[in-house]
Amino acid sequence: MPTALDALAAFVTERRTKGGVPKDFGAFERDLHARVMAVEREILAEELAAADLDAAAIEVGGVVYRRVVRCEDTYITAAGDVRVERSLYKDRTNDKAVAICPMELRLGIIGARWTPLAAEGAMWLVSQMTPKSAAELLARVGNMTPSKSSLDRLPKQLVGVWEDEREQFEGALRKGEMVPADTAVVAVSLDGVLAPMNDGERIEKRADTAAEGKLTRGPAGYREVGVGTVSMYSSDGDLLRVIRMARMPEAKKETLKKMLQDELSAVLAKRSDLRLVKLADGAKDNWTFLADALPPGDEILDFFHAAEHLSAALGSAYGDGTVEARRHFELKRHILRHEDKGVESVIRSLARLAKKYPRREAIAKCVEYFRANQSRMHYAVAARANLPIGSGIVEAACKTLVSQRLKLSGMRWSAEGGQAVLNPRAWHQSDRFDQAWALIAAKYKAEVTTIANVIPISR
Repeated sequence: MPTALDALAAFVTERRTKGGVPKDFGAFERDLHARVMAVEREILAEELAAADLDAAAIEVGGVVYRRVVRCEDTYITAAGDVRVERSLYKDRTNDKAVAICPMELRLGIIGARWTPLAAEGAMWLVSQMTPKSAAELLARVGNMTPSKSSLDRLPKQLVGVWEDEREQFEGALRKGEMVPADTAVVAVSLDGVLAPMNDGERIEKRADTAAEGKLTRGPAGYREVGVGTVSMYSSDGDLLRVIRMARMPEAKKETLKKMLQDELSAVLAKRSDLRLVKLADGAKDNWTFLADALPPGDEILDFFHAAEHLSAALGSAYGDGTVEARRHFELKRHILRHEDKGVESVIRSLARLAKKYPRREAIAKCVEYFRANQSRMHYAVAARANLPIGSGIVEAACKTLVSQRLKLSGMRWSAEGGQAVLNPRAWHQSDRFDQAWALIAAKYKAEVTTIANVIPISR
């Protein structure tokens, strides 16, 4: 029988002989691509079969497995599905043991019959788009053809491998990285964004609120996904590198906070001379962590959050959206941002307004907010030192890392499913995807030793 390579050679020869311009170049291009992919699948099938063993017994990790059957199965490759006959072995001393395939262990076949390259590409795609969109994209480019359900299952399988050894894997990532030579400042930020959850208990929450005679506030069924960043800046204030991370809803964001501590410790261990900046909005829990759990450093309240509170207070005093409110806001905002003692001046002005309008709650709340964070609002001093004064990096991460993927129409997430998307998405946005993938892929490879009666599978 002619091989796919023979068929491709005949196709190319015929095309060169015929010459001229194809009537439908798109059809020609698709035909050529399909033939090239067929050659790739043929070669991959040969290599897969050559990696198989047909021995009476093998040893893997000190355990002896005996041959039980030879059968065909389909493998998902980057060029499409390939069927291969291979041997299966089982530990006959353990009734609950599952059969293993030496070919898969030797080549690092992943999950439900994915070759390493196919699995890597699929995981990256699903971190960027829905499994349905990923399946449609792959079908259009004419390479591998996994189902939507296969694409949905793969990252969930892989995240289990990562989470089982997450701290060791993350330590390996950090160990292999260098802090940019021009780095002078390292900033740590912590924030969160609401995401729709399968277990958000939205019906129960609405019922409880109604029973208390209150109106429901905020989106029921949503819980907060924690987001953190470690950013590195030059002495001129230029952003050099950002490490992004996100964790599905968890009490007190404990795992995320530990990840931030470990990332910062690794950076400071390599560059103890760096100036540390802690940057966040006014959430008390964020500042309890940043102030108490991290080494001493400059604490800066996000300037834009401060300006929002100021705008709300002045709008309450002079009328939302009025010319007078805007005039006072621009003046006070400038003072807060550019004067060394601007926060003290703004607090005095707000306190006077609070006395003048004692029943306007927004003004009183703003006074309390500014007084509680006064030590973190010396923006002119920080700006002169080229320190970041806005938490835009972590807020952007909330949007690009979480919202753009987890908050599409009709979505609801489990903790496992959401984390399976957030992990590779964070690796990609932190320029760590390839390194993280290598750590996962290595877990699927194992040394296989034949014990007796080895019969190599011919090509």
